[in-house]
Amino acid sequence: MSGEYIDILIFAMIAAFVFFRLRSVLGRRTGNERRPQDAFSGPVEREAARETNVLTLPEREREREAAAIAEKAAGTPLEAGLTQIKLADREFEPAKFVAGARGAFEMIVTAFAQGNLAKVKSFLARDVYDNFAEALATRQRAQQTAETTVVGIKASDIVEARMDGRTAAVTVKFISEQINVVRDKAGAIVEGDPTLVSDVTDIWTFSRDTRSRDPNWTLVETHSPN
Repeated sequence: MSGEYIDILIFAMIAAFVFFRLRSVLGRRTGNERRPQDAFSGPVEREAARETNVLTLPEREREREAAAIAEKAAGTPLEAGLTQIKLADREFEPAKFVAGARGAFEMIVTAFAQGNLAKVKSFLARDVYDNFAEALATRQRAQQTAETTVVGIKASDIVEARMDGRTAAVTVKFISEQINVVRDKAGAIVEGDPTLVSDVTDIWTFSRDTRSRDPNWTLVETHSPN
């Protein structure tokens, strides 16, 4: 086997390893892909990322979201968990929390793709930050760059809520539409397709000390469905 073919094989192995690391800390594609123009067939609301995850929803939308959450949770362990959090934190509103979680999700995913974890470090638990930083270091060693565009979030559902002592923990399942591309140092694409929008599923857990005056929640765990 010539040296040229050996080099190609080595670069292919590096690209595959980097892609696995990135997928392990962010989301997993569901296989539902389409062209970008399909994703923009309707209006998409865009709000600038803010340094807080307590966002204001129009009152009618907030009421509709709250009713939907209550209906899904009725008679389930989730309902009991949300009730426990409300008892510990009178300001907690599931609909407002979900709105903030959506904003935090877009901000963190974008910062990770840009390699700018400093921007979102205050929102990340130490072990989550370390996992993200390790994935970025792997990407840098391979001399690769990532491009991620969050086209929209199709769903953001609370799937678990609980109290651990005085600490509230809420898990949200996100299904987002993303365009993801990984390029080598020459700019050639080694993973992804800039012309395709993929559905990506992430499950993130946020926590907050209900005794704290700080209203922000911290991302303490991320994983993808098996």
